[in-house]
Amino acid sequence: MKILLVDDEVELREPLGQVLKLEGYEVDVADNGLLGMQRALHENYDLLILDWMMPQLSGLELCQALRKSGKTTPVLFLTAKDTIDDRVMGLDAGADDYLVKPFELRELLARVRALLRRVPEPIAAQRLSVADLELDIENQLAYRNNRSIELSEKETQLLEYFMQNSGQLLPHEQIHQQLWGENEQPSSNVLAALVRLLRRKIEQKGETPLIHTVYGKGYRFGE
Repeated sequence: MKILLVDDEVELREPLGQVLKLEGYEVDVADNGLLGMQRALHENYDLLILDWMMPQLSGLELCQALRKSGKTTPVLFLTAKDTIDDRVMGLDAGADDYLVKPFELRELLARVRALLRRVPEPIAAQRLSVADLELDIENQLAYRNNRSIELSEKETQLLEYFMQNSGQLLPHEQIHQQLWGENEQPSSNVLAALVRLLRRKIEQKGETPLIHTVYGKGYRFGE
């Protein structure tokens, strides 16, 4: 988890940054709101810890600007402002939590853990592997022998179906149904042409053939 700590008080910023690192977090620091804004906008963080009162740009202004830009990164305010009106102002600016100085370190760490639990786990890119071929479905890319292979949408769909059913005989009609459905009926040679294009891309000279034609029936995928 990556945290940005923005505070102009070196007596607080440096030891707090060290404690967070000891807890296993990756920590970047900034000593003013303007620098904090630049980092928060151009890098991806799981949590922002902001001091309220800072030179050049306050934590409140920083938080407001980030929310207007569309950034939804959780924000924890550290501040000496402890009135109800101050708390409401901070939360209205888009903060997720609020901790009044001076504070107990264990309470801060507990709040950090609580906020980070809200951060959704990144969705891993869906990938399939058969033999020495790997398919990145989302990005329509295949990888084989250290080369990247760009695929069209239909080529990706066909290769995905082949790889999901590796070793099985897939009849022509079954593949047609999978790729085009009932409402779209391409001419009979479209599938053969698509397979030919896919072969050219994933089976170069010297590489083991993976797409096997079962004449009169369909195709089988695998070594």
